[in-house]
Amino acid sequence: MLLLPVGTGSISKNKLTSRLSTSVACVLLLLTTACSQGETKSAQSIEAVNVNNAVAASNNISTLRIGYVGSAEPTGSLGWAKKKGILERELQKAGFKDITFARFPNGPDLNEALVAGQLDVGSLGDTPAIVLKARGQETRLLRISQFNTTAWLVAKKNGARSLAELKGQKIATQKGSYMHRYLLGLLAEAKIAKDVKVVHLMTTEAKAALERGDIAAYATSSDLGPFLKSQGFPVIDSSANHQGLSGTSLVVATESFLAKQPDFPQKFNAILTEAAKDLKANSEEYYQYHAQTTKYPIDIIKVSFPLKQVSEEPLPAEGVKLLEGTKKFLVSQGLAKSDFKLTDWVTEEK
Repeated sequence: MLLLPVGTGSISKNKLTSRLSTSVACVLLLLTTACSQGETKSAQSIEAVNVNNAVAASNNISTLRIGYVGSAEPTGSLGWAKKKGILERELQKAGFKDITFARFPNGPDLNEALVAGQLDVGSLGDTPAIVLKARGQETRLLRISQFNTTAWLVAKKNGARSLAELKGQKIATQKGSYMHRYLLGLLAEAKIAKDVKVVHLMTTEAKAALERGDIAAYATSSDLGPFLKSQGFPVIDSSANHQGLSGTSLVVATESFLAKQPDFPQKFNAILTEAAKDLKANSEEYYQYHAQTTKYPIDIIKVSFPLKQVSEEPLPAEGVKLLEGTKKFLVSQGLAKSDFKLTDWVTEEK
């Protein structure tokens, strides 16, 4: 029997200084359109938390603390740089003795760790990264690591087959994510935003909720969408059908960290560029790694992660255009508290 993959399942969430409970954290995040739902920590996540807290206490700049959203290991150019030893090799040359990774179930949780000073660098989706910046938090954009990431709207079996049929029903998504932004944009485009109820649900719970009929449809990620389709769930729509509704994946860093490491952006971008080129040159090996990491079948990964989406440069023009559109939408909807210029957010390479 094929089990549902747990790509964004178990948390590697840092223990925030304030020890917020899941419910309180959810309320705070909802104020910035970024509600998250707690999950059980693994032994691996507890170890990462302890390491990161120790580093935060000592403020040891020789240790680089990276947070990411996803599976047991990061994927994309960051994951490949780690897997192939490129990251460790080049960062040691730059004076970093240790590199720690902390895994998060979604961007809002990673945001809170950045705010708490428990991370130096974060790899996350565009929507939570923009929401955090719009709150006035001192982050800088290092890189667009992936662009044109597809979001999917999948319906329950024997349910709706069109957007019009979803009127009066409940649609779920992981709030604060690029899938959430896609869903809101889609509903606004179809002029049915007031006719449906949008609720928060983690991706790990989506399949069961659709099977029970708790929700009529789910706006989901680039990999879970094709997987659910392969399991017989009908696809109503995808962001590929709409200009400007697909997502981008970003790498950000805190300004306090960059103040101590002004040449870091150039060095880190060089690492991720090398990794991006290497994974494309060794695509079958990379896809095997990605499939093994996320627990999705390799044919699903090839559909959900076309290598043309992986950026070999820090700011690809198509990715910048998508990012600007996402920012404008979030600001116009009041989901991002304030507007800002992307050029002011982007860090300058020394």
